[in-house]
Amino acid sequence: MDPNRYHNYDLEQDVHRITLYSTVAREHQHISQKKRLYLHMDMNCFYAQVEQRAYNLYGFPLAMGGWRKPDGVARGIVATASYEARALGIKTAMSAFEATQICPYLLFMQIDYDKYKGISRELKRVLDTFSPEVEKYSMDEYFMDVSFLRGRPFKQIEAFGKKVQSDIFRQLGLVCSVGIATSKTYSKLASDLKKPRGLSLILTGDDAAQHIYPLPVSEVWGIGRRRREHLSRFGIHTIADAHRMGPAPFKKLFGEMQGHLFWEIITGRDQARVLTNEIHIPDEVSYMHTFSDWTDDPVLVRGEIVKAVRKVCYRMRGYQRKARQWSCHIRYQEAHWEGISFAFTTQGYTNLDDYVLDACLPQAIRLVNSALHKGVKIRGIGLHTIEMQQTEQLEIFFREDERVRSLYRAADCLNNCYGPDTVAKAAIHESVKGNTHFVNRS
Repeated sequence: MDPNRYHNYDLEQDVHRITLYSTVAREHQHISQKKRLYLHMDMNCFYAQVEQRAYNLYGFPLAMGGWRKPDGVARGIVATASYEARALGIKTAMSAFEATQICPYLLFMQIDYDKYKGISRELKRVLDTFSPEVEKYSMDEYFMDVSFLRGRPFKQIEAFGKKVQSDIFRQLGLVCSVGIATSKTYSKLASDLKKPRGLSLILTGDDAAQHIYPLPVSEVWGIGRRRREHLSRFGIHTIADAHRMGPAPFKKLFGEMQGHLFWEIITGRDQARVLTNEIHIPDEVSYMHTFSDWTDDPVLVRGEIVKAVRKVCYRMRGYQRKARQWSCHIRYQEAHWEGISFAFTTQGYTNLDDYVLDACLPQAIRLVNSALHKGVKIRGIGLHTIEMQQTEQLEIFFREDERVRSLYRAADCLNNCYGPDTVAKAAIHESVKGNTHFVNRS
């Protein structure tokens, strides 16, 4: 994959999740079976830590993503929290209001995404001094191929990991956890064993049996809730169970090739490459915005849907992917913050806003009006693709209008050069006003 095809697109725009791809794909693996060594660096409470450093807030319980209204009532969702806040019971995805019930003096800061991207670039610069093969997995996680350390004494490998930690702290004033292991998957698991400032080495089978095997299979990337439930029916709950049962249950559940790949990943047999120059294309593209306050204006909700479609389609064009099946979520302002989701289908595979809006808006507005008629107000909008394909693949019964495609191509060019809102549909200005979790949207 040529990264230059994507470089003009800001593919991290409004992406606030940790992982950019969900597992180790077959094409991401080495062909040879040569033994290797990997290092995984994971920053600790990255957003909160950066703000603690910036404003000397060490020791204070800090939550990222919320704010207080003029009357002092907290709004928003906790995106992450400092260790001081976590020690009190503040958790990611907790409502800001609930968090203040636990800790009334909790500090809130909005997320300054551009700042963290800048710090992430500095992290990459530090790590590049240790190895020629460094992969950005997310803003606060990096992989490194350190196979040149194989066969060296334990103390020497340990000293290398400590040097990575000390150089990051010396140059950036930030602390991190490091895992070093014989597989990329196990290095990621190892970095999570001791936090904060942990250093874990998984260099032998005995190391893995002691520290990795007891972990639940859901700790491994690519094993989400549904796959975990499937595996549990076969008695596979931990990584040790996967070693004991062998690849057969995985093949039965997920198919011959994919099942064997999952088993290799979970048991540390994968030959994953450190992807130094590749763009990680996610399995789906999604967008979610929770409003500061609820609204009963269908025009403003329509503007938010237009904005969601615009964000998702822009990233898909950057990834050179299209979708035909989509899902939209309308969040209601109720006691449990529930809402309604619906799937919809475009005329064919597309990444152009017009086609998606034509398929989505009629059904969405009908549901919004129905909720408002019942006295239920709207609190948020979400949109995600259900499945995607490469843009090079053509369809027999559907073709995008080349004039429309040229229009979006020109708009993307202008927005990539001069800012994301240089050219946009007027409807995005009909949106729900107020604070957000992010400084760049406030």
